[in-house]
Amino acid sequence: MHIIEGYLPLAHAVGWTAVSAPVVVYGGWRVARLARRQPEIKPLLAACGAFAFVLSALKIPSVTGSCSHPTGTGLGAILFGPSTMTLLGTIVLVFQALLLAHGGISTLGANVFSMAIVGPTVAWAVFQGARGVRLPLAAAVFAAAMLGDLATYLTTSAQLAFAFPDPAGGFAASFAKFASVFAITQLPLAVIEGLVTVVVVNMLRTYSAGELGRLRILAGEPVR
Repeated sequence: MHIIEGYLPLAHAVGWTAVSAPVVVYGGWRVARLARRQPEIKPLLAACGAFAFVLSALKIPSVTGSCSHPTGTGLGAILFGPSTMTLLGTIVLVFQALLLAHGGISTLGANVFSMAIVGPTVAWAVFQGARGVRLPLAAAVFAAAMLGDLATYLTTSAQLAFAFPDPAGGFAASFAKFASVFAITQLPLAVIEGLVTVVVVNMLRTYSAGELGRLRILAGEPVR
């Protein structure tokens, strides 16, 4: 769901950057504070960033000017909260734009807003809500990762529709077109991301139980 370099009108690119920048700065402050207070979880932070980088680099062409792919941001949002994942997601997007020509610098603000702000926020909110009603941990993780992915794709569809409204139907018609084309590839990818995230959380509970215990987020039954 990365929008390619130069695809958005200049005013839209600047606007999304202005909206995203303060959230990224706040995320940087949260990560720095977390790293100072609990330096032992730095490897886990890095692992969440690497997970997002690898998954979101697996792109499938979807719509002119964009693509479909998993996001990988749900894992970090579940473990550390959405603001922390905003910084990690931004770093991922910068590296992909510079090294893989996936996304772009001019569209970085828009891509950060969809994948590193909206997606993690939805994933975190879904996870908190699911655990609040005592859903099994596996179900909560799956729902959070899947819906965070879908929220990112819907946000990208809205951004593209806002930039390129349909001549006849305006924003609504354009959004429906972008979202429907994305859905062909994004819906199965979202399900796959949910399943992969459950597997990864299960592995972390086995091999990083100490770090997870300090986070006090994944307390409860094993993921099965």
